[in-house]
Amino acid sequence: MENYSAGTLFFLRVFDSTLAQTSYVVGNRQSNEVIVIDPKRDIDTYLKIAEENNLKITRVTETHIHADYLSGAPELAYATGAELVLSGETDPNWKYEIPHKAIKDSDKIIMGSIILQAMHTPGHTPESLTYLLTDLSVSSLPQKAFTGDFIFVGDVGRPDLLEKVAGQTGSQDIGAKQLFASMQRFATLPDDLEIWPGHGAGSFCGKSLSDVPQSTLKHEKSTSKAFQFINDEKGFVKYILDGQPEPPNYFATMKQWNRIPRPLLVEVPKRHKLSAHDFLTAQKNGLAIVDARKLGIVAKGHIPKSLHIEGNKSFSTFMGWLLNYQTQYVLIADESEIEDLTRKLMRIGMDNMYGYVSNPQSLGIALKQTNVLSKSDFKPYFNNKNAQIIDVRSKDEYKSGHIATAENIVLADLENSLNKISKDKEIIVHCKSGVRAAMGYSILKKYGFENVKTYTGDLDGLIEADKK
Repeated sequence: MENYSAGTLFFLRVFDSTLAQTSYVVGNRQSNEVIVIDPKRDIDTYLKIAEENNLKITRVTETHIHADYLSGAPELAYATGAELVLSGETDPNWKYEIPHKAIKDSDKIIMGSIILQAMHTPGHTPESLTYLLTDLSVSSLPQKAFTGDFIFVGDVGRPDLLEKVAGQTGSQDIGAKQLFASMQRFATLPDDLEIWPGHGAGSFCGKSLSDVPQSTLKHEKSTSKAFQFINDEKGFVKYILDGQPEPPNYFATMKQWNRIPRPLLVEVPKRHKLSAHDFLTAQKNGLAIVDARKLGIVAKGHIPKSLHIEGNKSFSTFMGWLLNYQTQYVLIADESEIEDLTRKLMRIGMDNMYGYVSNPQSLGIALKQTNVLSKSDFKPYFNNKNAQIIDVRSKDEYKSGHIATAENIVLADLENSLNKISKDKEIIVHCKSGVRAAMGYSILKKYGFENVKTYTGDLDGLIEADKK
């Protein structure tokens, strides 16, 4: 958390590095009232902020219907009795269906001398709002803009998600043109306007996001590639639709759940530690086993047919990418990490955890070791006709340079591409650092591929640029 409070203004930035997602607590330090913009779902963060600073959360809002995380706005409004304020600038086919107060373009939220004015900035989504903040004790002109997924530092929001993950055919071209118009309107605001975006580097909501927390309109006009097309709609549409990263599978679920009534979690769930008997029963009943321990530990001994997703910063993204929301699962993780992993999972609504186990050795199951190759062991397979090398990195990573004989099957597509993999050959799975390769290895082993190895080292000296 970073505190930017000054004078009358209370202003706290809350950053979740696991999803590169930012929320803001903004209000009046004299009246002690604040609004929370784009809260994450583990809302105890905001309750603690309010308590420690003697603040009352009177309103909760979102800049738009999110795709990359499950918003905590309904939870926080429920827990505090705050008013839930959401965009009324909705598309007839795409709107909020949860009870709320609608706010539209030019409407104001007034907290004494602190004014938040809604500005409709469609493009990333039809209902997208930017909140312009004016502290009247400083100036009558807006000083800050909470842009959500409209303007990022170094980039602008992608307009293709509604089509790609929510099935709104034709919406990406419409969205790109709306985004262009929104940028033109936004560009008329004061040059020294501070931009405070909803995401940073690491998010799938854009393609060139910076890890710098904020910028100014003047800086973005001069440095952001998107703004170089400010007078060229056709060029902008082509630029913004080209090269967007493949959105994780779970985005489709988030887009729906964030606009409809759903079960609320106002506390971080306490997870149940399973006995050996409970675990074996769960395994027998077909529950998924997800091993969140570190790469090296899992390689030395893991439960057969378990899915390995290391509990690192990208844990929730890959869980949402590789598991569906109907699957009940058991987590393998150190007890000290369970709360952190639970928080990461609840931020994308993956609440279907049956329980956890910390010590697989105590279960009475014969553990398996991962067949890991060193770099010197890996190289002889490059021209081995009896081997199939699978590169599970993204398509763009593969194009930027790959092992000449490696086949690119993106990790997220692996489970649906098993017919492309030979059971008669030695299979070697690799990525860039080993983390995704380990996940790919576990998927193949789960589906009965026995002769599988993984290379978890770096690619220095092994790859060449794509000549196509």
